[in-house]
Amino acid sequence: MTTAVCKVLVTDDEPHARERLCRLLDEQSEWRVVGEAGHGHEALELCKQLRPDILLMDIRMPEMDGIEAARHLATLDSGPAVIFTTAYDQYAIEAFEARAIGYLLKPVRRERLFDALRHASRLGKQALRQLATESAAPTRSNICVRNGENLKLIPVDQILSIQADQKYVRVCHRNGEDLLDESLKNLAAEFGDMFIRTHRNALAAVAYLERLEKCSDGGYELWLQHSRQPLPVSRRHLTNLRQQLKTGT
Repeated sequence: MTTAVCKVLVTDDEPHARERLCRLLDEQSEWRVVGEAGHGHEALELCKQLRPDILLMDIRMPEMDGIEAARHLATLDSGPAVIFTTAYDQYAIEAFEARAIGYLLKPVRRERLFDALRHASRLGKQALRQLATESAAPTRSNICVRNGENLKLIPVDQILSIQADQKYVRVCHRNGEDLLDESLKNLAAEFGDMFIRTHRNALAAVAYLERLEKCSDGGYELWLQHSRQPLPVSRRHLTNLRQQLKTGT
């Protein structure tokens, strides 16, 4: 009976660390390295193309760290299982206690690597979905929009507004708009001072606030830079918006 080969993507910003992991994986025929990435964003792109079964990934990397990349991948039903590699023992334990599929301390030992790979192949997808809902995870630098089995990343600093739209939220950004299957309440809690509420169903990016305009009915609407349509403003949030526009902070 032929044993299926497990596809592995190796992600680390240090070339020598990737090289060592690949060399260890080459020692056994049940694992096959299908690609290498230098940061989380690149890993997401390669996961779409290569569809690995397991992702070996460093935690601290430039552009996008391993935690954020794993949270985005967790939205996919067929996303890879993730094993974190790190030189920071305490950081890994605090961030992923009982929820990570696995983490390995550098330098990665051969026996621990293969044990973690076998464990990930059995329990990967369930644990990965748990990571996606972990409230202690750090604030994302990108919002992930799912389109089938593809992921689209929207940098948070390019988002103009977020509005509730039936069971979805509509994210308006510098390059258009997309629907996101997350709650407005959770997004407001995660991104804190980056957004201000204009209405119970709308958040505006503080960085793009432009002006308040009075409507013919006596109400107000908020205009944002780069936006073609204003946001509704409720009386409850009018004072906070005026103060924000006045102070610019």
